[in-house]
Amino acid sequence: MKRLFIVVVVLVLASSILIGQELKPYTMGAQSSEALDVVREKTSQALVAAGFTILGEYQPAMDETRWVYVVNSTEMTEAVQENGELTGFAAALRVGLTVENDTVNISYTNPIYLGNAYFQKRFSDVEDKFLTVQDNLKKAMSDLGTVMDGAFGAKEGMTPKAIGKYHYMFGMEYFEDVVELTEFSSYSVGKSIIESKIAKGGDTQLVYAYEIPDHDLKLYGIALSGESGEEHFLPIIDISTPKHTAFLPYEILLMGNTAVMMHGRYRIALAFPDLTMGTFSKIMSTPGDIEDLMRSVTE
Repeated sequence: MKRLFIVVVVLVLASSILIGQELKPYTMGAQSSEALDVVREKTSQALVAAGFTILGEYQPAMDETRWVYVVNSTEMTEAVQENGELTGFAAALRVGLTVENDTVNISYTNPIYLGNAYFQKRFSDVEDKFLTVQDNLKKAMSDLGTVMDGAFGAKEGMTPKAIGKYHYMFGMEYFEDVVELTEFSSYSVGKSIIESKIAKGGDTQLVYAYEIPDHDLKLYGIALSGESGEEHFLPIIDISTPKHTAFLPYEILLMGNTAVMMHGRYRIALAFPDLTMGTFSKIMSTPGDIEDLMRSVTE
């Protein structure tokens, strides 16, 4: 009997550990009953006070009920510096504000979820830095209204191992299956071309740019407009509640002399893991449309 009791306790503890490891794409940080413009100002102040640098901000999909702040911190930069290459995508996190049912939801991309996705097996080496980032995001939420601190974005979470090797389904892309947009003659030439083309405007607008110190890595967040841009695809895929506003903007990573982007079938699915095949089929052209828009600022 005693042995049976011990076995039961061990199984319960093991189950608790596994449940604790399940991660979802977003965290609902806080909710506020104040007006969006008031919450925007308070959010920016709270993020800075919590140790973050605001790299950029914008209204995704030209939706008056949404706003996004893109942030960076010393810990995030150090983690990327230690690993380089594609981990450059982890140099920025997004905080989304969305008006839903007369309430402003303040949410953010889960740093532990994205950390496992972008660092994969190497995440354990930088996990302490991302736990600090997570704690600081929670601190920023504490003065913004009713603190929620709830995970969302998927009915069931994923383990760190599952996130590290995630793809939507058989035959679809993994994190490392990036789209190579353009290869330049040098890193400096790449920066010059990308930045001059973005400056011309059109259907691509710069939200932020962040260069990793002492590395040939620069991350660009691009707002996508026009017939195939955010106003087209976001309403189709962001149909659950709470909204996944912190999904945007989309990024280009200049890595050495090569500009790359995460494949749409990976990046969209990572942010919307519960996306049904029926919904996915409605945006079959979107990964290619995004690629075309990104190529327009690199070629």
